[in-house]
Amino acid sequence: MNALVPLLVALPLLGAAITLVFGRNTRVQVIVTVATLAAVSVIAATLLVVVDQTKPIAVMVGGWPAPFGIVLYVDRLAALLVLVSSIVLVAVLLFSVGQGAADGAEETPISIFNPSYLILAAGIFNAFIAGDLFNLYVGFEILLVASYVLITLGSTESRIRTGAVYIVVSLVSSVLFLVAIALIYAALGTVNMAQIAERIGEIPPSTQLVLHLMLVVAFGIKAAVFPMSFWLPDSYPTAPAPVTAVFAGLLTKVGVYALIRTETQLFNVSSINTVLMIVALATMVIGILGAVAQAELKRILSFTLVSHVGYMVFGLAIATPAAIGATVYYIVHHIIVQTTLFLAVGLVERRAGSTSILKVRGLMKAAPLIAVLYFVPAINLGGLPPFSGFIGKFALFQAAAQVATPLIWVLIVGGVLTSLLTLYALMRAWNLAFWRDKDETPEEQENERIAHLGSAPAADDEQQERRRIPTIMTFATGGMVAVTLALTVFAGPIYGLCERIGANLLQPVHLDMLDGDEASS
Repeated sequence: MNALVPLLVALPLLGAAITLVFGRNTRVQVIVTVATLAAVSVIAATLLVVVDQTKPIAVMVGGWPAPFGIVLYVDRLAALLVLVSSIVLVAVLLFSVGQGAADGAEETPISIFNPSYLILAAGIFNAFIAGDLFNLYVGFEILLVASYVLITLGSTESRIRTGAVYIVVSLVSSVLFLVAIALIYAALGTVNMAQIAERIGEIPPSTQLVLHLMLVVAFGIKAAVFPMSFWLPDSYPTAPAPVTAVFAGLLTKVGVYALIRTETQLFNVSSINTVLMIVALATMVIGILGAVAQAELKRILSFTLVSHVGYMVFGLAIATPAAIGATVYYIVHHIIVQTTLFLAVGLVERRAGSTSILKVRGLMKAAPLIAVLYFVPAINLGGLPPFSGFIGKFALFQAAAQVATPLIWVLIVGGVLTSLLTLYALMRAWNLAFWRDKDETPEEQENERIAHLGSAPAADDEQQERRRIPTIMTFATGGMVAVTLALTVFAGPIYGLCERIGANLLQPVHLDMLDGDEASS
């Protein structure tokens, strides 16, 4: 079983090499990419069952024992996130295949997209199963290289400009992370996470705090935590629809995952929970206020993405098994629902020729299926019962109420307010883009013109036009909507798994637990 663990990273890298070889054969590239991600999904599901029933799996790459060699570590959390990520990556890939078939190489050049996409997947999976900080850094750098290629596909001026901002911010985060790794090695003589957890108590509290804050800031930038979230709303909306969807669903969650490992397993003694709570509140409230002020669907979703990262930081700051379990469930929910919403908005853009709610109208009659595909994940993200968004938030608030400090009650109120404003922002967009008739009075036209003066223009709006929607794009989005509903239907066993994850994460992994078999490099 241990031999399956390295395949989570090796298969995507091998697939990327094969797609490069067949750069002129689009069909072979697509088949290889789909097969690779499907294989990873099966492996991740198998590993999840095994580690849930037995114990975590640790693999020493190349036969080098910990802490000297690279350790690949798969516990319930890592296996669950790899499985969810692979499912999302397959769905977005199918969406991009339809877009590429309809548009040619204009939006998503397939010959470049597929290898970059698989390298991105390899970076995501490597980050989730990294057992040492330097390997986690390598995963982040793989992500950075691939994501810069993907975010600038099409080479339009706006994509190059926002891509430059994205890579500068990412490089700052990476440099800070690398410096933190160097300081941790200087202080503790290791970068293995299990050994860091064992030795962290040996250094002065002030040194612990400095190292802790450096990691939190580095990961907070990647997770788009306020005030380090300024880059996200401008970077994501300009990319092609499938790229935006996978970035929104997965990349910030890699940063959140790194925060979880840091807070629960590395620095569970040196606590900055109060600071994290204040940051969580600011992230939730300021992010959602930004969403309410927008008139363009991609920017609305980008700001809601920022605000809902605040829920995850909130649960992490409470630092109880129930809160961590609720946070993990909410991460799974948000990965799937946020990706689905961006795919649905991609369909809106093709059908209406724009994503501005000041321009789009009458889609309920013109495209009722798209209306449903947007509506279901929208009310889910807004937290209406009985959907997974409500389940995750209710569980988080319940865990918070068990601690019940004055600051936590303020965060609960802020979380409820954020949920209501999320629902308002998404339903306002629904009302204008779907319910509003195409005909409007002169007064409405004037009000719309005034409102448009204060709104940010849609990315490449002048180049947008109505385009045919291939069936596979609708199928991929519909499949993701079905997965969001499955999170509600199977909430019991999924949440039970997340509770077990929360309980185990607060028990640090020690070096003597890493007794996995060797794996060839």
